[in-house]
Amino acid sequence: MYLVGSLTFKIANGSNNCIATDCFMDRLGQIIRCVYCAVTCGNAKISLKPEAYLPQTDTYIEKDSAINDRIDMLRYSAVCSLLERRDTIVVASVSCIYGLGSPESYRSMTISLSVGDKIHVNDFLSNLADLQYKRSDTRFERGYFRVRGDIIDIFPAYYENKAWRLSLLGDEIEEISEIDAITSNITKSLNTITIFPNSYHITSRETLLQTVELIKKELHECLDYYYLQNKIVEAKRLEQRTNFDIEMMRTTGICKGIENYSRYLYGIEAGDPPPTLFEYLPKDVILFVDESHVTVPQIGAMYSGNEARKKKLIDYGFRLPSAFDNRPLKFEEWEKVRPQTIYISATPGKYELAKTNNVFIEQVIRPTGLTDPICIVKPIESQIDDVIHEAQEQELIQIQQEPKEQELIEIHKTDMEKLCHIT
Repeated sequence: MYLVGSLTFKIANGSNNCIATDCFMDRLGQIIRCVYCAVTCGNAKISLKPEAYLPQTDTYIEKDSAINDRIDMLRYSAVCSLLERRDTIVVASVSCIYGLGSPESYRSMTISLSVGDKIHVNDFLSNLADLQYKRSDTRFERGYFRVRGDIIDIFPAYYENKAWRLSLLGDEIEEISEIDAITSNITKSLNTITIFPNSYHITSRETLLQTVELIKKELHECLDYYYLQNKIVEAKRLEQRTNFDIEMMRTTGICKGIENYSRYLYGIEAGDPPPTLFEYLPKDVILFVDESHVTVPQIGAMYSGNEARKKKLIDYGFRLPSAFDNRPLKFEEWEKVRPQTIYISATPGKYELAKTNNVFIEQVIRPTGLTDPICIVKPIESQIDDVIHEAQEQELIQIQQEPKEQELIEIHKTDMEKLCHIT
Protein backbone atom coordinates (compact mmCIF):
# COMPACT_ATOMS: atom_id res chain seq x y z
CA MET A 1 0.00 0.00 0.00
CA TYR A 2 2.84 2.38 0.89
CA LEU A 3 4.66 1.59 -2.36
CA VAL A 4 1.55 2.26 -4.45
CA GLY A 5 0.96 5.52 -2.62
CA SER A 6 4.54 6.70 -3.10
CA LEU A 7 4.55 5.94 -6.82
CA THR A 8 1.15 7.53 -7.25
CA PHE A 9 2.27 10.72 -5.51
CA LYS A 10 5.35 11.07 -7.71
CA ILE A 11 3.37 10.40 -10.87
CA ALA A 12 0.54 12.75 -9.85
CA ASN A 13 3.07 15.53 -9.32
CA GLY A 14 4.03 15.04 -12.95
CA SER A 15 0.41 15.65 -14.00
CA ASN A 16 -0.37 12.04 -14.84
CA ASN A 17 -3.43 10.03 -13.92
CA CYS A 18 -3.56 6.74 -12.08
CA ILE A 19 -6.23 4.12 -11.63
CA ALA A 20 -5.93 1.20 -9.22
CA THR A 21 -8.15 -1.81 -9.71
CA ASP A 22 -8.31 -3.06 -6.15
CA CYS A 23 -10.25 -5.81 -4.41
CA PHE A 24 -10.09 -3.65 -1.29
CA MET A 25 -10.89 -0.39 -3.06
CA ASP A 26 -12.78 1.25 -0.20
CA ARG A 27 -9.83 0.95 2.14
CA LEU A 28 -7.35 2.12 -0.50
CA GLY A 29 -9.60 5.02 -1.45
CA GLN A 30 -9.82 6.22 2.15
CA ILE A 31 -6.03 6.10 2.54
CA ILE A 32 -5.40 8.04 -0.68
CA ARG A 33 -8.00 10.69 0.18
CA CYS A 34 -6.43 11.17 3.60
CA VAL A 35 -2.82 11.40 2.38
CA TYR A 36 -3.11 13.15 -0.99
CA CYS A 37 -5.51 15.98 -0.30
CA ALA A 38 -4.18 17.91 -3.30
CA VAL A 39 -5.62 15.45 -5.79
CA THR A 40 -9.11 14.19 -6.43
CA CYS A 41 -9.84 10.58 -5.61
CA GLY A 42 -13.01 9.21 -7.11
CA ASN A 43 -14.46 5.82 -6.47
CA ALA A 44 -15.99 4.13 -9.53
CA LYS A 45 -17.59 1.28 -7.69
CA ILE A 46 -21.36 0.80 -7.87
CA SER A 47 -23.19 -1.81 -5.80
CA LEU A 48 -26.32 -3.17 -7.44
CA LYS A 49 -28.36 -6.29 -8.02
CA PRO A 50 -28.39 -6.88 -11.79
CA GLU A 51 -31.48 -7.59 -13.83
CA ALA A 52 -32.03 -11.33 -14.27
CA TYR A 53 -34.62 -14.01 -15.05
CA LEU A 54 -34.82 -17.51 -13.55
CA PRO A 55 -36.85 -19.67 -15.96
CA GLN A 56 -36.92 -22.64 -13.55
CA THR A 57 -39.17 -20.72 -11.16
CA ASP A 58 -40.45 -18.08 -13.61
CA THR A 59 -38.90 -15.37 -11.43
CA TYR A 60 -37.94 -11.97 -12.82
CA ILE A 61 -35.40 -10.05 -10.72
CA GLU A 62 -35.56 -6.34 -11.41
CA LYS A 63 -32.38 -4.33 -11.34
CA ASP A 64 -31.86 -2.80 -7.90
CA SER A 65 -30.12 0.53 -8.29
CA ALA A 66 -30.66 1.71 -4.71
CA ILE A 67 -26.97 2.30 -4.12
CA ASN A 68 -25.03 4.06 -1.42
CA ASP A 69 -25.40 7.79 -2.05
CA ARG A 70 -21.78 8.53 -1.21
CA ILE A 71 -20.51 5.83 -3.56
CA ASP A 72 -22.65 7.25 -6.35
CA MET A 73 -21.31 10.75 -5.66
CA LEU A 74 -17.71 9.51 -5.78
CA ARG A 75 -18.43 7.74 -9.06
CA TYR A 76 -19.64 10.97 -10.68
CA SER A 77 -16.75 12.85 -9.09
CA ALA A 78 -14.24 10.45 -10.62
CA VAL A 79 -15.60 10.91 -14.14
CA CYS A 80 -15.90 14.70 -13.89
CA SER A 81 -12.39 15.04 -12.45
CA LEU A 82 -10.96 13.01 -15.31
CA LEU A 83 -12.60 15.39 -17.80
CA GLU A 84 -11.47 18.54 -15.97
CA ARG A 85 -8.11 17.79 -14.37
CA ARG A 86 -4.83 15.98 -14.83
CA ASP A 87 -3.96 15.35 -11.16
CA THR A 88 -6.64 12.73 -10.65
CA ILE A 89 -6.41 9.41 -8.85
CA VAL A 90 -9.22 6.92 -9.43
CA VAL A 91 -9.72 3.89 -7.21
CA ALA A 92 -12.02 1.35 -8.84
CA SER A 93 -13.19 -2.22 -8.56
CA VAL A 94 -13.27 -4.59 -11.52
CA SER A 95 -16.67 -3.13 -12.39
CA CYS A 96 -14.76 -0.38 -14.21
CA ILE A 97 -14.71 -2.64 -17.29
CA TYR A 98 -18.51 -2.34 -17.62
CA GLY A 99 -20.01 0.07 -20.15
CA LEU A 100 -20.18 3.59 -18.76
CA GLY A 101 -21.25 5.90 -21.56
CA SER A 102 -19.44 7.80 -24.27
CA PRO A 103 -17.06 10.50 -22.94
CA GLU A 104 -17.69 12.53 -26.10
CA SER A 105 -21.45 12.57 -25.51
CA TYR A 106 -21.01 13.29 -21.82
CA ARG A 107 -18.60 16.15 -22.45
CA SER A 108 -20.71 17.66 -25.24
CA MET A 109 -23.72 17.97 -22.93
CA THR A 110 -21.94 20.10 -20.30
CA ILE A 111 -22.95 23.71 -19.59
CA SER A 112 -20.23 26.30 -18.83
CA LEU A 113 -21.20 29.56 -17.13
CA SER A 114 -19.22 32.66 -16.14
CA VAL A 115 -19.99 35.85 -14.27
CA GLY A 116 -21.38 38.37 -16.74
CA ASP A 117 -22.90 35.78 -19.09
CA LYS A 118 -26.42 36.45 -20.31
CA ILE A 119 -28.90 33.60 -20.23
CA HIS A 120 -32.58 33.12 -20.96
CA VAL A 121 -33.83 31.71 -17.67
CA ASN A 122 -36.55 29.45 -19.08
CA ASP A 123 -34.18 28.02 -21.69
CA PHE A 124 -31.50 27.49 -19.04
CA LEU A 125 -33.90 25.65 -16.73
CA SER A 126 -34.99 23.51 -19.69
CA ASN A 127 -31.32 22.69 -20.39
CA LEU A 128 -30.87 21.62 -16.77
CA ALA A 129 -33.84 19.28 -17.15
CA ASP A 130 -32.23 17.88 -20.33
CA LEU A 131 -29.16 17.09 -18.21
CA GLN A 132 -31.50 15.04 -15.96
CA TYR A 133 -31.51 17.55 -13.09
CA LYS A 134 -34.84 17.69 -11.25
CA ARG A 135 -36.53 20.86 -10.07
CA SER A 136 -37.86 21.06 -6.53
CA ASP A 137 -38.34 24.08 -4.28
CA THR A 138 -38.54 21.92 -1.15
CA ARG A 139 -36.18 19.01 -1.82
CA PHE A 140 -32.54 20.00 -2.35
CA GLU A 141 -30.11 17.14 -2.81
CA ARG A 142 -27.68 15.80 -5.41
CA GLY A 143 -29.09 16.12 -8.92
CA TYR A 144 -31.70 18.77 -7.99
CA PHE A 145 -32.06 22.52 -8.56
CA ARG A 146 -34.39 25.18 -7.18
CA VAL A 147 -35.44 28.68 -8.20
CA ARG A 148 -36.20 31.47 -5.74
CA GLY A 149 -36.81 34.78 -7.46
CA ASP A 150 -33.56 35.82 -9.19
CA ILE A 151 -31.55 33.06 -7.49
CA ILE A 152 -30.97 29.60 -8.95
CA ASP A 153 -29.36 26.94 -6.72
CA ILE A 154 -27.88 23.85 -8.39
CA PHE A 155 -26.70 20.75 -6.52
CA PRO A 156 -24.31 18.84 -8.86
CA ALA A 157 -24.36 15.06 -8.74
CA TYR A 158 -20.61 14.98 -8.08
CA TYR A 159 -20.61 17.09 -4.88
CA GLU A 160 -21.34 15.77 -1.42
CA ASN A 161 -22.15 18.82 0.69
CA LYS A 162 -21.75 21.88 -1.50
CA ALA A 163 -23.77 23.41 -4.29
CA TRP A 164 -23.74 26.42 -6.64
CA ARG A 165 -25.80 29.60 -6.53
CA LEU A 166 -26.44 31.83 -9.53
CA SER A 167 -27.52 35.36 -8.67
CA LEU A 168 -29.17 37.04 -11.65
CA LEU A 169 -29.75 40.67 -12.56
CA GLY A 170 -32.33 40.39 -15.27
CA ASP A 171 -30.85 37.92 -17.77
CA GLU A 172 -27.25 38.53 -16.66
CA ILE A 173 -25.35 36.35 -14.16
CA GLU A 174 -24.29 38.89 -11.54
CA GLU A 175 -22.61 36.47 -9.14
CA ILE A 176 -21.69 32.78 -8.90
CA SER A 177 -21.19 31.38 -5.40
CA GLU A 178 -20.40 28.09 -3.78
CA ILE A 179 -22.82 27.41 -0.92
CA ASP A 180 -23.23 24.88 1.86
CA ALA A 181 -25.90 22.45 0.69
CA ILE A 182 -27.50 22.24 4.14
CA THR A 183 -27.31 25.77 5.52
CA SER A 184 -27.23 27.60 2.15
CA ASN A 185 -24.47 29.85 3.52
CA ILE A 186 -22.06 31.21 0.90
CA THR A 187 -18.60 29.67 1.32
CA LYS A 188 -16.77 30.89 -1.79
CA SER A 189 -17.13 33.22 -4.77
CA LEU A 190 -16.53 31.71 -8.20
CA ASN A 191 -15.91 33.18 -11.65
CA THR A 192 -16.84 30.13 -13.77
CA ILE A 193 -18.52 26.76 -13.31
CA THR A 194 -19.07 23.71 -15.51
CA ILE A 195 -22.29 21.75 -15.01
CA PHE A 196 -21.91 18.09 -15.98
CA PRO A 197 -24.91 15.86 -16.77
CA ASN A 198 -26.67 13.96 -14.02
CA SER A 199 -26.56 10.72 -16.05
CA TYR A 200 -23.80 8.92 -17.93
CA HIS A 201 -26.17 7.67 -20.62
CA ILE A 202 -27.20 11.04 -21.95
CA THR A 203 -27.17 12.33 -25.50
CA SER A 204 -28.64 15.05 -27.68
CA ARG A 205 -32.34 15.16 -28.51
CA GLU A 206 -31.62 14.43 -32.17
CA THR A 207 -29.56 11.34 -31.35
CA LEU A 208 -32.22 10.21 -28.87
CA LEU A 209 -34.96 10.34 -31.50
CA GLN A 210 -32.76 8.40 -33.94
CA THR A 211 -32.20 5.84 -31.19
CA VAL A 212 -35.95 5.46 -30.70
CA GLU A 213 -36.47 4.72 -34.39
CA LEU A 214 -33.71 2.08 -34.37
CA ILE A 215 -35.21 0.47 -31.26
CA LYS A 216 -38.63 0.33 -32.91
CA LYS A 217 -37.11 -1.31 -35.98
CA GLU A 218 -35.40 -4.00 -33.90
CA LEU A 219 -38.58 -4.50 -31.88
CA HIS A 220 -40.65 -5.23 -35.00
CA GLU A 221 -38.05 -7.76 -36.18
CA CYS A 222 -38.10 -9.54 -32.80
CA LEU A 223 -41.91 -9.58 -32.66
CA ASP A 224 -42.07 -11.18 -36.11
CA TYR A 225 -39.66 -13.87 -34.92
CA TYR A 226 -41.59 -14.59 -31.69
CA TYR A 227 -44.96 -14.82 -33.47
CA LEU A 228 -43.40 -17.11 -36.07
CA GLN A 229 -42.18 -19.35 -33.24
CA ASN A 230 -45.60 -19.13 -31.54
CA LYS A 231 -44.05 -17.47 -28.49
CA ILE A 232 -46.99 -15.22 -27.73
CA VAL A 233 -46.12 -14.53 -24.07
CA GLU A 234 -42.58 -13.47 -24.91
CA ALA A 235 -43.78 -11.26 -27.77
CA LYS A 236 -46.38 -9.44 -25.66
CA ARG A 237 -43.90 -9.01 -22.81
CA LEU A 238 -41.20 -7.57 -25.06
CA GLU A 239 -43.63 -5.26 -26.86
CA GLN A 240 -45.04 -3.87 -23.62
CA ARG A 241 -41.67 -3.32 -21.94
CA THR A 242 -39.96 -1.81 -24.98
CA ASN A 243 -42.82 0.54 -25.85
CA PHE A 244 -42.81 1.78 -22.26
CA ASP A 245 -39.07 2.50 -22.50
CA ILE A 246 -39.58 4.31 -25.82
CA GLU A 247 -42.30 6.51 -24.33
CA MET A 248 -40.13 7.38 -21.34
CA MET A 249 -37.20 8.27 -23.59
CA ARG A 250 -39.38 10.51 -25.74
CA THR A 251 -40.90 12.23 -22.71
CA THR A 252 -38.04 12.52 -20.23
CA GLY A 253 -34.93 11.74 -22.29
CA ILE A 254 -34.13 8.66 -20.21
CA CYS A 255 -35.66 5.39 -19.03
CA LYS A 256 -34.88 2.72 -16.51
CA GLY A 257 -32.25 0.42 -18.00
CA ILE A 258 -31.37 2.86 -20.81
CA GLU A 259 -27.86 1.37 -20.86
CA ASN A 260 -29.36 -1.67 -22.61
CA TYR A 261 -29.81 0.52 -25.69
CA SER A 262 -26.20 1.72 -25.69
CA ARG A 263 -25.60 0.23 -29.17
CA TYR A 264 -27.88 2.86 -30.66
CA LEU A 265 -27.15 5.68 -28.23
CA TYR A 266 -23.44 5.70 -29.03
CA GLY A 267 -23.50 4.40 -32.58
CA ILE A 268 -21.43 1.27 -31.97
CA GLU A 269 -21.70 -1.85 -34.11
CA ALA A 270 -23.03 -5.13 -32.75
CA GLY A 271 -20.28 -6.91 -30.84
CA ASP A 272 -18.04 -3.84 -30.53
CA PRO A 273 -16.59 -3.14 -27.06
CA PRO A 274 -18.64 -0.60 -25.07
CA PRO A 275 -17.15 2.70 -23.86
CA THR A 276 -15.85 2.25 -20.32
CA LEU A 277 -13.97 4.24 -17.70
CA PHE A 278 -10.78 3.55 -19.67
CA GLU A 279 -12.07 5.82 -22.48
CA TYR A 280 -12.03 8.73 -20.01
CA LEU A 281 -8.35 8.24 -19.21
CA PRO A 282 -5.44 9.91 -21.03
CA LYS A 283 -2.86 7.82 -22.84
CA ASP A 284 -0.11 8.26 -20.23
CA VAL A 285 -2.10 6.79 -17.34
CA ILE A 286 -0.64 4.08 -15.11
CA LEU A 287 -2.83 1.19 -14.00
CA PHE A 288 -2.12 -0.48 -10.65
CA VAL A 289 -3.78 -3.90 -10.39
CA ASP A 290 -3.76 -4.76 -6.70
CA GLU A 291 -4.13 -8.39 -5.60
CA SER A 292 -3.66 -9.25 -9.27
CA HIS A 293 -3.80 -13.01 -8.65
CA VAL A 294 -7.50 -12.47 -7.78
CA THR A 295 -8.38 -9.42 -9.89
CA VAL A 296 -7.11 -10.68 -13.27
CA PRO A 297 -9.18 -13.91 -13.19
CA GLN A 298 -12.22 -11.83 -12.18
CA ILE A 299 -11.79 -9.67 -15.27
CA GLY A 300 -11.58 -12.78 -17.43
CA ALA A 301 -14.78 -14.28 -15.98
CA MET A 302 -17.05 -11.24 -16.00
CA TYR A 303 -17.99 -11.31 -19.69
CA SER A 304 -19.18 -14.95 -19.66
CA GLY A 305 -21.27 -14.45 -16.53
CA ASN A 306 -22.92 -11.36 -17.96
CA GLU A 307 -23.60 -13.05 -21.31
CA ALA A 308 -25.34 -16.01 -19.66
CA ARG A 309 -27.57 -13.68 -17.62
CA LYS A 310 -28.44 -11.50 -20.64
CA LYS A 311 -29.21 -14.51 -22.84
CA LYS A 312 -32.04 -15.58 -20.54
CA LEU A 313 -33.47 -12.07 -20.49
CA ILE A 314 -33.41 -11.91 -24.29
CA ASP A 315 -34.70 -15.45 -24.89
CA TYR A 316 -37.73 -14.88 -22.66
CA GLY A 317 -38.70 -11.46 -24.03
CA PHE A 318 -37.43 -9.14 -21.32
CA ARG A 319 -34.82 -7.41 -23.48
CA LEU A 320 -33.98 -6.84 -27.14
CA PRO A 321 -30.93 -8.68 -28.56
CA SER A 322 -29.06 -5.36 -28.68
CA ALA A 323 -28.89 -5.55 -24.87
CA PHE A 324 -25.96 -7.94 -25.37
CA ASP A 325 -23.84 -4.86 -26.11
CA ASN A 326 -24.40 -3.54 -22.58
CA ARG A 327 -21.63 -5.67 -21.17
CA PRO A 328 -18.20 -5.69 -19.57
CA LEU A 329 -15.11 -5.87 -21.72
CA LYS A 330 -13.84 -9.23 -22.83
CA PHE A 331 -10.42 -10.09 -21.46
CA GLU A 332 -8.70 -9.55 -24.80
CA GLU A 333 -10.49 -6.19 -25.16
CA TRP A 334 -9.31 -5.17 -21.72
CA GLU A 335 -5.76 -6.05 -22.68
CA LYS A 336 -6.01 -3.71 -25.67
CA VAL A 337 -7.36 -0.71 -23.76
CA ARG A 338 -5.41 -1.06 -20.52
CA PRO A 339 -2.48 1.36 -20.24
CA GLN A 340 0.97 0.61 -18.83
CA THR A 341 0.30 -1.65 -15.89
CA ILE A 342 1.89 -2.58 -12.58
CA TYR A 343 0.64 -5.85 -11.07
CA ILE A 344 0.82 -6.09 -7.28
CA SER A 345 0.46 -9.41 -5.51
CA ALA A 346 2.09 -11.44 -2.75
CA THR A 347 1.38 -14.55 -4.84
CA PRO A 348 1.45 -13.54 -8.53
CA GLY A 349 -0.39 -15.82 -10.91
CA LYS A 350 0.70 -17.41 -14.18
CA TYR A 351 -0.64 -14.48 -16.24
CA GLU A 352 1.44 -11.85 -14.44
CA LEU A 353 4.59 -13.98 -14.43
CA ALA A 354 4.19 -14.74 -18.14
CA LYS A 355 3.98 -10.99 -18.86
CA THR A 356 7.33 -10.41 -17.16
CA ASN A 357 9.08 -13.65 -18.17
CA ASN A 358 9.05 -14.72 -14.50
CA VAL A 359 10.95 -11.56 -13.52
CA PHE A 360 9.44 -9.65 -10.60
CA ILE A 361 10.41 -7.20 -7.88
CA GLU A 362 10.09 -8.52 -4.36
CA GLN A 363 9.57 -5.99 -1.60
CA VAL A 364 11.28 -7.58 1.38
CA ILE A 365 12.15 -4.57 3.54
CA ARG A 366 9.32 -2.52 4.95
CA PRO A 367 9.54 0.98 3.39
CA THR A 368 8.03 2.52 6.54
CA GLY A 369 11.11 1.59 8.56
CA LEU A 370 9.01 -0.33 11.07
CA THR A 371 10.36 -3.74 12.03
CA ASP A 372 8.18 -6.80 12.50
CA PRO A 373 7.22 -7.42 16.14
CA ILE A 374 8.86 -10.29 18.00
CA CYS A 375 6.76 -13.43 17.57
CA ILE A 376 6.82 -16.14 20.25
CA VAL A 377 5.21 -19.48 19.38
CA LYS A 378 3.97 -21.58 22.28
CA PRO A 379 2.34 -25.06 22.49
CA ILE A 380 -1.44 -25.24 22.12
CA GLU A 381 -1.82 -27.16 25.39
CA SER A 382 -3.08 -25.02 28.31
CA GLN A 383 -3.09 -21.91 26.14
CA ILE A 384 -5.98 -20.28 28.03
CA ASP A 385 -4.22 -20.70 31.39
CA ASP A 386 -1.03 -19.37 29.84
CA VAL A 387 -2.62 -16.24 28.37
CA ILE A 388 -4.26 -15.43 31.73
CA HIS A 389 -0.90 -15.87 33.46
CA GLU A 390 0.86 -13.62 30.93
CA ALA A 391 -1.81 -10.94 31.25
CA GLN A 392 -1.53 -10.95 35.05
CA GLU A 393 2.25 -10.65 34.90
CA GLN A 394 2.02 -7.82 32.39
CA GLU A 395 -0.42 -5.99 34.65
CA LEU A 396 2.01 -6.22 37.58
CA ILE A 397 4.83 -4.84 35.44
CA GLN A 398 2.74 -1.88 34.23
CA ILE A 399 1.62 -0.72 37.68
CA GLN A 400 4.63 1.58 37.83
CA GLN A 401 4.43 2.65 34.16
CA GLU A 402 2.62 5.57 32.51
CA PRO A 403 0.88 5.41 30.14
CA LYS A 404 -0.27 1.84 30.58
CA GLU A 405 -0.25 -0.51 27.62
CA GLN A 406 -3.22 -2.61 26.58
CA GLU A 407 -3.43 -6.31 25.70
CA LEU A 408 -5.31 -7.64 22.68
CA ILE A 409 -6.31 -11.30 22.85
CA GLU A 410 -7.88 -13.09 19.88
CA ILE A 411 -9.19 -16.58 20.50
CA HIS A 412 -11.70 -19.06 19.06
CA LYS A 413 -15.31 -19.30 20.19
CA THR A 414 -14.78 -22.59 22.05
CA ASP A 415 -11.76 -21.14 23.85
CA MET A 416 -13.83 -18.11 24.78
CA GLU A 417 -16.35 -20.43 26.45
CA LYS A 418 -13.52 -22.00 28.42
CA LEU A 419 -12.22 -18.57 29.40
CA CYS A 420 -15.65 -17.48 30.62
CA HIS A 421 -15.93 -20.69 32.63
CA ILE A 422 -12.52 -20.06 34.25
CA THR A 423 -13.22 -16.44 35.10
